[in-house]
Amino acid sequence: MRETFAIIYILLIILLGLFGTISRRSSKSVAKPVSYLQFTFIVPIVGNLILVLSENEFLSTIGSYIYSIGMDLMVMCLFDFSLSYCGISWRNHKKKCMILYSILTIDIIQYFFNPFFGHAFGMEAITVDGTLYYRLVPYAGQFCHRIIVYLAYATSLAFFIVKTIKVPRIYAEKYYVILFALSLGGIWQTYYIISRTPIDSSMIGFTICSFLIFYFSLFYRPFRLLDRMLANIASKLPEAVVFFDASDRCVWINGKARKILNIHSDNFEHVKKRLTSWFNIVDTGEDNWSTKQTIGFGKAAKHYAIEKHLVTDVKNKKIGYFLSIQDNTEDILNHQREIYEATHDMLTGLFTKEHLFNLIRNKVATDKDSSYSIALLDIKDFKMINDIFGNEVGDGVLKRVANWIRENATEEWIFGRLSGDAFGICYPTGSARLDVVEQRLSKFVISNGSIDQHILMHVGIYNVTDPSIDISIMFDRAHLALTTIKNEFNVHIAIYDDNMRDQVLWNQKISTELEAAIKNRQIVPYLQPIVNNNGSIIGAEALVRWLHPDEGFLPPFKFIPVFEKNGMIALVDKYIWRCACEILSSWKDEKSNLFISVNISPKDFYFMDVYAEIMALIEEFKIEPSRLRIEITETVMMTEAESRMAILSKFRKSGFVVEMDDFGSGYSSLNQLKDMPLDVLKIDMKFLSKAADNHRATTILRNVLRLSNDLGLFSLTEGVETEDQYKMLNEIGCQLFQGYFFAKPMSVADFEKLCDKNKGNL
Repeated sequence: MRETFAIIYILLIILLGLFGTISRRSSKSVAKPVSYLQFTFIVPIVGNLILVLSENEFLSTIGSYIYSIGMDLMVMCLFDFSLSYCGISWRNHKKKCMILYSILTIDIIQYFFNPFFGHAFGMEAITVDGTLYYRLVPYAGQFCHRIIVYLAYATSLAFFIVKTIKVPRIYAEKYYVILFALSLGGIWQTYYIISRTPIDSSMIGFTICSFLIFYFSLFYRPFRLLDRMLANIASKLPEAVVFFDASDRCVWINGKARKILNIHSDNFEHVKKRLTSWFNIVDTGEDNWSTKQTIGFGKAAKHYAIEKHLVTDVKNKKIGYFLSIQDNTEDILNHQREIYEATHDMLTGLFTKEHLFNLIRNKVATDKDSSYSIALLDIKDFKMINDIFGNEVGDGVLKRVANWIRENATEEWIFGRLSGDAFGICYPTGSARLDVVEQRLSKFVISNGSIDQHILMHVGIYNVTDPSIDISIMFDRAHLALTTIKNEFNVHIAIYDDNMRDQVLWNQKISTELEAAIKNRQIVPYLQPIVNNNGSIIGAEALVRWLHPDEGFLPPFKFIPVFEKNGMIALVDKYIWRCACEILSSWKDEKSNLFISVNISPKDFYFMDVYAEIMALIEEFKIEPSRLRIEITETVMMTEAESRMAILSKFRKSGFVVEMDDFGSGYSSLNQLKDMPLDVLKIDMKFLSKAADNHRATTILRNVLRLSNDLGLFSLTEGVETEDQYKMLNEIGCQLFQGYFFAKPMSVADFEKLCDKNKGNL
């Protein structure tokens, strides 16, 4: 008996080790707890193996320790596995789990004190069939151990009992098999304890339980569940499904197929024949194929999509196939209706803008031997027509214009409605007599029966020279031509001039790229030093530059005029103000005394509260207002002068220094100097360079400097390019200087290097 059980235990240990290793390699979430459980089952079996083989009391005692501690480890890992397998969150029961783990840990520790106190167990020698064994004699510690192990074991059983009750019966199989095995192992272990036999045969039961856990956790597939689910899914599919075996005999059809094929019994012998006659299906022998068929004509037509799918076993041998038959009639009709609605304007029946663009794009791309023209037709003051005569009349005008286009078009023309009162046309160049069209447009009248109303329309035309450009750009060019005559009443047609192209494209390009350029910091501040009479750098003016990824370094004249015109200069200015504040807040030590002048455009006052924006930046970056100088031009005061003066006064009261830029280069007047709240007067050296009489210009300049000094204004001359100019300006009383003689505008890093180089002069 001893040798038999020893061999059995060794085999069980090997198998448990193998299953534990396989579990470790699995990617399933439950694999790790399964692996730990397999390995911990080995520990009590090793303890029992020593007890079975040993006739020595000391070795038997060691075996008892291994066995008892192994039981603690086993129920601990069984508890962890039960949580994972039953889908119970450890975090939701963290305290309870920690209590159980702590009790089991204490139980393990108490065995280490048994050699000193003898409180857990002792050993006694017995003879069975003439063979000497040592068996464990339990004391108080061992009884406590058994209670703890049974409680932990019962907790795991409780998880499986609750799960078996709660889940649907078809899912319960994977739980009650393990529950049954665990219960059997527990009963077997109880019998061993009560019978006090020297060999714990319940280890075989626990091992069988571990094998079941290994299989059901990692490899079990609920085939009954899958079969029932697949049957239910096939029955509820929206398409008809017909299953055939390997011999081409129909074995099952779902309800949808019964309805289509008009089959009311479970006799499927004639299914294939009916399929062949109804759908004219000819099986070519291919494993998988699909086809679309239309049965009937006109409004009674039915549209079907039919597919064949081969079914094979694990060895890739054919076991059957199935046909799916989808009635697509409603979808196709809806699709056709959606296509029409998506491609046609509901009011006029003309093509929509998107569809028109696609048709033109395909026409121009495929017919490269022909030349085409794009025309944009616009109704003048259409909103006024709606407001005066009502929407019904307005809709009538649109329909009449659409019909007029149809009447004048040839088969080669493509036309549609672009927007409320705009229509687009693509026609072969030369197919339209523009003089005739001009005459007809001048006489275009609509009538409601009693009143005739002349409708003024303008047409912009772009002759396509580059078919590769986007259609929307072609219409943009036609629109640009139209805008040149939008206020004309006697001229109705204008043709796009290619000379407009480059500037228009450039303006559009940089305008659309501006926001991204700001976001990606392609727009950068350049600083031009401002020096005093001694040549020391006391500050800088922030000038904008664009480091364009495609165009390279862009000077301001390439983009500032465009943004000044379209109002986007406000975005640029606002960004440069922020950059200036960032730079000022980063300057420490000697640089903390430097200032930066920022420009404010007249357009800024229309798009934002300039004072509030700049004050918010001052507060955000925690800098002194005097270090951020406000630089305006005389054009700021051209409109709303009182309001602008009030804003500039608020700046000065808040501690800002206000500068007037380009004094003397435009139409600056002494009246402005009298009224404007200023601190610094910036004089442009172009004042001298443009003068025919240099002596007179110098005299005026000297007196302007003297006047600014008498008014309590600092004077700053910009555009200083030579040492002679610098000396002359110094002599006649100028206080601050800026220009290429000192330094050109440079990056912030270069400016800081220049300041570091001239530390003594800051």
